[in-house]
Amino acid sequence: MARRIVICSGKGGVGKTAVCANLGMSLAKMGQRTVLIDTDIGLNNLDVAMGVENKVVYDIIDVIENRCRVKQALITDTMYDNLCTLAAHGQAAHKITGANIKHIVNSLSESFDYILLDCPAGIEVGFHRAVAASDEAIIVTTPHISAIRDADKVIAILNNYMINNMSLVINRIRGDLVMNFEMLDVDNIVELLGVSPVGVIPENDDISAYASMGVRLKNGSEAMEAFDILAKNLHNGTKKIYDCTNKFRGVIGKIRRNLKRMV
Repeated sequence: MARRIVICSGKGGVGKTAVCANLGMSLAKMGQRTVLIDTDIGLNNLDVAMGVENKVVYDIIDVIENRCRVKQALITDTMYDNLCTLAAHGQAAHKITGANIKHIVNSLSESFDYILLDCPAGIEVGFHRAVAASDEAIIVTTPHISAIRDADKVIAILNNYMINNMSLVINRIRGDLVMNFEMLDVDNIVELLGVSPVGVIPENDDISAYASMGVRLKNGSEAMEAFDILAKNLHNGTKKIYDCTNKFRGVIGKIRRNLKRMV
């Protein structure tokens, strides 16, 4: 039986889709059968993030309107054959209900270990559709006050859905700014939100290239290491957190911080 996890955020632009896609790839690399479902109808881009936009034949609307079976609409990843994507190319969001999403998730549950639902930003209808089909939630935020404030609102709503298994991914942390006390650190954010972190992702050029060009993360890169740690924490229940500040500590680290300011 698959774990059904909604990847959500209050504020748009915090990197939720990139987190969903890269977490899915890290889980697949661990041997876990994983399917990613784009529930952001209208502003869909999970297929772009996965680099499969040109392979979409059927999407979630086709499944709901019985033009195909759900497994016909799944697109197998180009790198991992145990990773699939269900795209959302259609624009008919008004035709989709929470029951539709739940039916799709139920039909896939026996065939996969993880079902990750890429949820629309905000707390409108699309958010509620995705949450209603999930048992767990990962809230994605950044160290910015507006994103943290919106994440707090999302957490309150998730509590109303009786989703008790909630965890936090803090994205786009800059270790140099944390060390200079110019950005909230992990402990500050956890204290504000009251949810334990399952992963911390650094602000990184590889991730920026991935988000803008669809280029896969490089093996051995800091970004890939952070996502691999996130996947292992999620799967094994461990609590290791990627340290974004490590290379900015000590004398050499101070030089790196100063150079960052000059760039």
